[in-house]
Amino acid sequence: MGKVLDGKTFANLLGQNLKEKVKKLKDEGITPHFCVINIGDNPASKIYVRTKKRRAEKMGIIQDIYQMPADTKQEEAIALIDKLNADPAINGLMVQLPAPKQIDTDALIERIDPNKDADGLTPANIGHLWMDKHFVEPATAEGIIALLKHYEISLEGKNVVIIGRSNIVGKPLAALMLEQNATVTIAHSRTKNLGEITKKADVLVSATGQAFLVKADMVKDGAVVVDVGMNHVDGKLVGDVDFDNVKEKASYITPVPGGVGPLTVQFLMEAVVKLTRRQNDR
Repeated sequence: MGKVLDGKTFANLLGQNLKEKVKKLKDEGITPHFCVINIGDNPASKIYVRTKKRRAEKMGIIQDIYQMPADTKQEEAIALIDKLNADPAINGLMVQLPAPKQIDTDALIERIDPNKDADGLTPANIGHLWMDKHFVEPATAEGIIALLKHYEISLEGKNVVIIGRSNIVGKPLAALMLEQNATVTIAHSRTKNLGEITKKADVLVSATGQAFLVKADMVKDGAVVVDVGMNHVDGKLVGDVDFDNVKEKASYITPVPGGVGPLTVQFLMEAVVKLTRRQNDR
């Protein structure tokens, strides 16, 4: 039976260390200040924003939420980003996704100053990521790498399969795993014979948002399985992986909830502090 990779406990351990870093900054008169722009009334987005704010408060980070109405115009959102970019008191900035249909989210993200890009999703920072010159990384991808390192799971020379090619998880995670000398395959909704590909993976990551996509017969004996999915089924939060059956074959596996999710929020806070230190030459 696979050992459970406990992301929640690891996130709390990291949180204690980050609080100390924030305290030292405050002793020098510097308080990390982070802003989240949320456009519209998506219930899940509002929950995520509140979760981030609670975590920020625990870390000693100031977080402002700019809640904009669902009929916000593109130019209004751009104007707010420009204002926050220009404010020297603001260290980190992000746009909560998704946004209403009239909003071009790519244009909003591109407008964020890369030096304040807490999500690590601006074109400049994605470019830095693929060039091995990054100073900030998308939180979920960075959290997964840190979790594997924490459990002393080496990626060097391993066959890694990532199901999902999003800009938020799949693509940046591939870049970070290549840095660790893994051999990476990205699978997606158009991939043929998915199970044949996943069965070759030493490390299998699913980030599709499709409940129970990954079955036991798709997993190699002894594989490390990382479940990034968050799906609501019959009132319960479940992942992309059929956890109860897959854990019998995996050597390590992340649960949902309590696996990757807490690390995503924690590594967003880590990014804000990293940006703050960088802006203040610390």
